[in-house]
Amino acid sequence: MSSSSRAAPINAPFEALLAGDSEKQACRTTVGLLALAHDRACEAELAEAIDGELDADRLPDLDALGRRFAPNPCDIPDVTVELAPPHLYDELSTVQLVGAA
Repeated sequence: MSSSSRAAPINAPFEALLAGDSEKQACRTTVGLLALAHDRACEAELAEAIDGELDADRLPDLDALGRRFAPNPCDIPDVTVELAPPHLYDELSTVQLVGAA
């Protein structure tokens, strides 16, 4: 695969964003889309969603796509951490190894 074919998937949204807004905003949105794909590990799904937006003559909406690919709160485990009483840490600091020189 040549480097130009690897870059092609991001070119279409960038060009569309560039045509619809300033270069600075197009760059910000494109970087946001790349970060979203990386952070949420949803590269293929995000590419399909962006293609769908472009096919419908809509620009990719970073906020809407961020909500669409946000983690499901039900998938996040509920973790409870119980801290030890502070006096136990004092006891640990006084422990010495047997046979230590």
